[in-house]
Amino acid sequence: MSGILGGNSKDEPMHYGEIYGVWQASMVAKGSISCYRAYLNHAGDHELKKILGSLIDQAELEVSECDKLLTDNGIGTAPALPDRPQVKLEDIPVGARFTDPEIAAKIAADVATSLVACSQVMGQSIREDIGALFAKYHMTKAALGVKILKMTKEKGWLIPPPLQVKRHETVNA
Repeated sequence: MSGILGGNSKDEPMHYGEIYGVWQASMVAKGSISCYRAYLNHAGDHELKKILGSLIDQAELEVSECDKLLTDNGIGTAPALPDRPQVKLEDIPVGARFTDPEIAAKIAADVATSLVACSQVMGQSIREDIGALFAKYHMTKAALGVKILKMTKEKGWLIPPPLQVKRHETVNA
């Protein structure tokens, strides 16, 4: 194939949907880094803190890769947020603290939302490298989501939706 969309996908121009998807992913990841660092100040559970660290590492990777992609294509990036100071859990007033179950529920919802966002960028991309990048993010987030789910179940933090306990008998007509 020849033309503007042939050859190495990294040499192809980004279309507006790809630009916005990558820019938005970077912006959301920057916000997540700030938010998850604040959650680290509030978290007491060791396993929760470890998962928050993994989420921060993933978000930092996404910022780095998305911002490089944008910059390499002559597109400005979203501004980074200032670093949060570290605070001891005991210094946060009890009424102002996020609890570990609240943090776990929020990060579970964030990961679920980010899976949809990654799928959307993958589906709208015509550049293979962008689709593959977001497929990689999707896989990592899915694995983190499983860890969060397992942790919330084990610690009794999961609030399930209504469960079907008894099945209705089928009637053969």
